[in-house]
Amino acid sequence: MANKYKVIDEKTWDRAMHCMIFRNSVEPAFCVTFEADITRFRRMVKEQGLSFTLAMVHAVCKCANEIEAFRYRFVDGQIVLFEKIDTAFTYLNQETELFKVVNVPMIDDLKEYCELATKVANEQKEYFTGPLGNDVFQCSPMPWVTYTHISHTNSGKKDNATPLFDWGKYYEKDGKLLIPISVQAHHSFVDGLHIGQFVEKLQKLLNEW
Repeated sequence: MANKYKVIDEKTWDRAMHCMIFRNSVEPAFCVTFEADITRFRRMVKEQGLSFTLAMVHAVCKCANEIEAFRYRFVDGQIVLFEKIDTAFTYLNQETELFKVVNVPMIDDLKEYCELATKVANEQKEYFTGPLGNDVFQCSPMPWVTYTHISHTNSGKKDNATPLFDWGKYYEKDGKLLIPISVQAHHSFVDGLHIGQFVEKLQKLLNEW
């Protein structure tokens, strides 16, 4: 069942002009990569016996949900704002070395989310269960490479405003564990300011653990 949303009146919306300009761009999405300190977070995840990948999905999507700009989408040509965005992530089948895309509702509690996500991922037999809805954040961990840049495939659908979140292999530096994280977002809704807000919220959350 899709999450609730409200339709935005473009005549009174402050961002209408910015949205229109970027919406007509050849490539309306932009991607930013940054490093985050996961020293405390990694320790907590290990102590609680949780999946690091699923805990990261939860942390990223929790912070993105708190920023309004990340919850805007295009639905049937209209601009809408969702109340809540759920999660979708890639999950590797170790035997076939092929990934499946798993869709899990967002739950505020980290442990409950990880338990549900593990169950759904393990029980899902199909690689793809159908087109993803508008109301998800897509997460793709890539734990084999400590990258400094990442790009994504482009479906050619300019109204696809689903943010993409990726992270690579973490590494140790000066006694800290650092990880590259990437955010791709539709410029009609998200500016560098909002990426900055996301980075700040995520690092704060990672530090609190």
